[in-house]
Amino acid sequence: MLTLGVEEEYLLVDPRDGTPLPRAAEVLATASRAPALRPAEAQHELLQVQVESATPVCEDLAGVSRHLTRVRAGLSAAAARHGCRLVPAGSSPFGPPGPVPVTDSARYRRAQRQAPALVDDLMLNGMHVHVGVPDEEERLGALVRLRPWLPVLIALGANSPYWRGGDTRFASWRTVHFDQWAVSGPPPAFRDAADYRRRVTALRTAGAISDAGQLYWHARLSERYPTVEVRAMDVQLTVADAELFAGLVRALVTTAVLAERAGLPRPDTPDELLRAATWHAARTGLHGRLVSPADGSARPAATVVEELRAHIAPGLEAAGDTGRVAGLWWGFERAGNGADRQRRWFREHGRQGLAERLAGSTVTRTP
Repeated sequence: MLTLGVEEEYLLVDPRDGTPLPRAAEVLATASRAPALRPAEAQHELLQVQVESATPVCEDLAGVSRHLTRVRAGLSAAAARHGCRLVPAGSSPFGPPGPVPVTDSARYRRAQRQAPALVDDLMLNGMHVHVGVPDEEERLGALVRLRPWLPVLIALGANSPYWRGGDTRFASWRTVHFDQWAVSGPPPAFRDAADYRRRVTALRTAGAISDAGQLYWHARLSERYPTVEVRAMDVQLTVADAELFAGLVRALVTTAVLAERAGLPRPDTPDELLRAATWHAARTGLHGRLVSPADGSARPAATVVEELRAHIAPGLEAAGDTGRVAGLWWGFERAGNGADRQRRWFREHGRQGLAERLAGSTVTRTP
């Protein structure tokens, strides 16, 4: 069984209209004194309208759920103390009229000097799942094998249809917006771990990145931990959604490791096809056609999602997650992904209703 951990990013918004508020410093100072939160579980993000959470290493999905429930509740309480709400949306539905303050750290100030227009607009929140794979070559093999499935995760996890007051007509605007950075999008098909290290070093030497934290690929090898880090999904609305995606990602990585150990050939998906598949997945979510990793053809989204579920069945079984993920999937399928829910809330209740339901979903267990 492979261990896992989850990082989530959230917006801090005005409870009256959903406008982002730059109160991260105050919220995190209060959260640091809360007995329910442990050191390093709540952290700064690039902008002062955001905060980030991180679970410890977890053995099972129940542990992920417990930690996320506790951390979300603790951060929500701290936010309320400072007149704002914690919102798990992949992009800011209602933007402020101008730039928002950057967190005062050398790394973030350097990013702002490098690309001020991108940083000013980076009110984007993701979910990052770390899956522990002790062997370096197996980590690399897993990274390469999960590449064709990343667009499917993007379509499933889409939760950013609105941006600065308007509908973008994308299910995951975060994916498209974030991929403007120099090193972003699907990861390359590296040959081995040495090739990965060599090419990352070349990016640093060329000045394309200043550190490994600027490898904004949808999946990468963590620099700090022996993990595969999958970053493709928007932050999820509820704890149950987040637990589901943690289970899907661990199963995907586990299935890849099993294939590595069996010596099966790695997929050879062309980079240009994978980028196009990513764009279309971000645009249509679960309501269009997705590229099938089986043969590169365009098929109905529901068909490709079922292909994913069949593909990861060995990984679910090996992790003991088959039953739990099936139960979570049932609730997710009934409610739709985050983009579907956000649009439904806006259609039925308007701007105020959307803002209220986004904030309410933060500490909701089920979709």
